[in-house]
Amino acid sequence: MKKLIFVLFFLALIVPVFAQNNSGNNPVLYYINVPVERIFPSSEGYIIQYRNSSTIGTIGIPNNWFTDAAGRADLVRLPPGRDWPTMSIFYSDGEFSHIRLYVHRSKAHSTWGSIPQGTDVSRFFGDGDSFDIQY
Repeated sequence: MKKLIFVLFFLALIVPVFAQNNSGNNPVLYYINVPVERIFPSSEGYIIQYRNSSTIGTIGIPNNWFTDAAGRADLVRLPPGRDWPTMSIFYSDGEFSHIRLYVHRSKAHSTWGSIPQGTDVSRFFGDGDSFDIQY
């Protein structure tokens, strides 16, 4: 019985060492956090006005990025605060991976805007698979 306990104790100490992934092929993940000025919901997606280094930039995020099973975008509704709205853009090995919008919970907040009906917003949405933001 003592030998069995000793073997189990030894295995509990040694097995985690071999369970680590040492393949060296781990992707390099990083993100960029961008302050958002206004968010405009539209029939095609969200149009985001954000602050870049010198001006206000505008980018569109298609609706289907939020609804796919492995979506490329998340909308996180947060309680009132001074730190949002923000937009975090995630990259994996230098390629765009996904985006996360941290927004005010209430659409009556001043950071939410509206676009007049009939306005052509297709120019903000590109081809639907890429995301090109200017810093």
